[in-house]
Amino acid sequence: MPKSSTYRMRVKENVRMTDPTCDDIVVRLTLTPVRNEAVRPFKAGQYVRIGVPGVDQPAPGYFAIASEPHEPSSYDFFVKCAGPLSRYLCDLQPGSELEVDGPMGKAFDLEPYRGYDVYLIGVGTGIAPLRSVWHHLIRHRQDYGKVAIYAGFLTPLHRLLTDELETLSEHHIDVHVTVESGQDSWDGPIGYVQHALAADQPDGSHAVACLAGMSAMVDACTQTLQNLGFDDSRILLNY
Repeated sequence: MPKSSTYRMRVKENVRMTDPTCDDIVVRLTLTPVRNEAVRPFKAGQYVRIGVPGVDQPAPGYFAIASEPHEPSSYDFFVKCAGPLSRYLCDLQPGSELEVDGPMGKAFDLEPYRGYDVYLIGVGTGIAPLRSVWHHLIRHRQDYGKVAIYAGFLTPLHRLLTDELETLSEHHIDVHVTVESGQDSWDGPIGYVQHALAADQPDGSHAVACLAGMSAMVDACTQTLQNLGFDDSRILLNY
């Protein structure tokens, strides 16, 4: 029989990512192998199946890896407290064990697009696999042209990785953050990421885009990118 790809990992950290006053909770869950094993290698954009050992409920689910893909020491995930499994994961304490299957999925393969401009577009926790991609791009920054990130969130309180996104200009990566609903303290763009793309009108003739997020957002951004000259073969999904 083939060897099972399922193995145990342990919670190293569970850190809230959304503002403490935000009604929605998103945590960064960091997992490391239970035994002194190397973390299984993965490609930017891949995901794993996470389950609770010894129980059928809550049922296992799939989560994109948000970690640096080059020689990782752990897996990071962004988990929104919503369904039964995610609520369970959001409450886990360090030392808790989980069953992990993977990595799996086709990832975001940018190797054929060396020399191209790269656009990373995602909303909410869809920023997780894109984080893995931008760490890959930082390591290989000289191999690509312009790099820009379009990240969308429900409100300013829902924003993720604010501090990290602000540092990406050091690597010549442009960052555009939009929110669907603003507040008095918010002076940035209000709307959807596809609107920000349409307003900026990036040149799609020698560019590739990576999309991650809700299907409605993916569909809307795909249409916008096509209108901007992006060929379908250069609009990448990780599933």
